[in-house]
Amino acid sequence: MKTNSILLFFLVLFVFSITDQSVLYAQDTSNKFVVVLDAGHGGHDPGRPTKNGYTEKGIALKIVLEIGKRLESNKDIKVIYTRKTDVFVTLRGRAKIANDADADLFVSVHCNAHHTQAYGTETYVLGVGNTGRNFDVAKAENEVIFLEENYEKNYEGFDPNAPESLIGLTLMQEEYVDQSIMLADLVEKNFHTKLKRKSRGVKQISLWVLHNTYMPSVLIETGFITNKHEGAYLNSKNGQQNISKSISDAILGYKAILDQNIGDFVYQETEIKEVEDLEPDKIYANIVFKVQIAASSKEIELKSYNFKGLEDVSREKIKGLYKYYYGYTSNFTKIKNFQAYAKSRGYESSFIVAFKEGKIIPLSEALKSTAN
Repeated sequence: MKTNSILLFFLVLFVFSITDQSVLYAQDTSNKFVVVLDAGHGGHDPGRPTKNGYTEKGIALKIVLEIGKRLESNKDIKVIYTRKTDVFVTLRGRAKIANDADADLFVSVHCNAHHTQAYGTETYVLGVGNTGRNFDVAKAENEVIFLEENYEKNYEGFDPNAPESLIGLTLMQEEYVDQSIMLADLVEKNFHTKLKRKSRGVKQISLWVLHNTYMPSVLIETGFITNKHEGAYLNSKNGQQNISKSISDAILGYKAILDQNIGDFVYQETEIKEVEDLEPDKIYANIVFKVQIAASSKEIELKSYNFKGLEDVSREKIKGLYKYYYGYTSNFTKIKNFQAYAKSRGYESSFIVAFKEGKIIPLSEALKSTAN
């Protein structure tokens, strides 16, 4: 019996040794709201330099593990980590973990740094505005690729030191920018209102890891590790717990917004004001515009009472998530009116989506074509 137990023990070790790391870091569940948590830096990449002995990679990991612990207590959420120990993970490796998981959210946690005693939190979403301070942050975060082997090949000549390379990070993630901003705003509001910390706001920036994740994604700078007082706060257990709670609450709040957009609504007749056409029609051939009003793991019957009285609602299942759209037109002026009306009915986070030949394309690409 003892021999059998020893054999079983080594068999278990063998199975774990050949299992993919990203799978080990995930809960063994399916059909849930998937959140990928990314602790910045790690291994031979310590992160931002500091004179006080704190390490960004260690602080980021502790915060991420605490966020994960809080989220994992929710039965409807599945958490996946890009790392759970002090190991180096490439930028493309982090993005791949999120994409392979078909995640609903990607949240990357970092600490900021500056040569002054600057302090405060910042949350970034993907964008192309890289002037001044934004360029410095983008450069610092993207320079991690220099620590990777074969980075010239893997990143196709991308140079974090060159502004033109940052401009070259086009908004492949454009359809998720609105949702990313919504989550980022919730994070910063929690920092400011609940923790009474200085929020430096939500900002858009060209970060490689956000550029290559195909879901709503944010990078959170939890504070300045180089600031004497804020660095000590980030390195403290109390500070890490407070920060983790603010971020996990924001994620839960974001999920609640998605969930409340879809549900058992009781439709009540109210006065409806038509949106007046003030612009000339702008019709784009071969393009269809819709207003995304919600996304959910639930398949809801397309009845007006389920959508606050909205008619002409359609549904598509994309990567395991049901997306609900209002309107269907090639007239961009008209779809903007649809969006305004959807917002007046309570869908404040609704946004316009463009389709070509049945596939979603960036809105900017659709608008580059000539309108009739």
